[in-house]
Amino acid sequence: MTQKQIHDIKFSILDLAPIVQGGSAADSFKNSLDLARHAEKWGYHRVWVAEHHNMPGIASSATSVLIGYIAGGTTKIRVGSGGIMLPNHAPLVIAEQFGTLESMYPGRIDLGLGRAPGSDQYTAHALRRDLRSGHDFPNQLAELRAYFAPDQHNQRVRAYPGEGLQIPIWLLGSSGFSAQLAGKLGLPFAFASHFSPEYTLPALNLYRQSFQPSEVLQEPYAMVGVNVIAADTDEKAQWLSTSHQQAFLSLIRNKPSQLQPPIESMEHLWTSIEKDAIEKQLGSSVIGNPETVKEKLQAFLDETQADEMIINSHIYDHNERLRSYEIVQEVAMKTR
Repeated sequence: MTQKQIHDIKFSILDLAPIVQGGSAADSFKNSLDLARHAEKWGYHRVWVAEHHNMPGIASSATSVLIGYIAGGTTKIRVGSGGIMLPNHAPLVIAEQFGTLESMYPGRIDLGLGRAPGSDQYTAHALRRDLRSGHDFPNQLAELRAYFAPDQHNQRVRAYPGEGLQIPIWLLGSSGFSAQLAGKLGLPFAFASHFSPEYTLPALNLYRQSFQPSEVLQEPYAMVGVNVIAADTDEKAQWLSTSHQQAFLSLIRNKPSQLQPPIESMEHLWTSIEKDAIEKQLGSSVIGNPETVKEKLQAFLDETQADEMIINSHIYDHNERLRSYEIVQEVAMKTR
């Protein structure tokens, strides 16, 4: 088998719509649209935004609304969810929302689905979510897919718009559950390597071993998430990465905050236990200058044999974030 090269695969963007210290959600949305427009120009394949709740540093809680805003401000790049946390919603509502989006922006909408709450326990209750409903995810997924099926005349409840639309459905996961389910259903699978690196290879192997061809896919299609903090020098990239590290530190301490500006050193902020936990969770991050980024992305591709990489660059300064994505484009995509 010919070894894949990074310029052979697709690259996409995971935008967490960060709200930075001193900024606002309005600023975040403007930046997300600006990033998507640059991504479209640079040749990225898709932009996804993720559902999170009760997070002062993430503005994408109304995920479907933000998808519509980004799709409406671009012309050809795919836009979707990475992901919608299906247990938080009635499947009919998601079918109608994404049926609306697909009707507005035909051929450009992706529906990535997760089974986690995307929130803490108290927020889950506020969302009127049955905390056991994650176990019912396969049934919720089947119900959702039925709403998109054509000519469901025997159904008492039907999705308008939604019925008969070909909206790609992805399963997202950070463990083996969704990997196996995606394989059995013949759906594309996206693994959250950007925060669960140690389970990446087991999950990908499980997906590929479980895969059964379907009307959607004849062969497995796997996408992996990668944190990339790229800059013109390794030193600058390491400095920029401290914003992301601070964000994870705030989560570990159960005190989520707006995205903080970079600092010279994390040593005075975290304990040795916290440092080990964060380095483990962010272990697959790619941080460095263009040559370092190119080398590490290729090494990660060699390891995973992914079909696509979706890049998360959680950077405080918007212009530095744009530059990071531009570097990925220069080292991984320009040779196409």
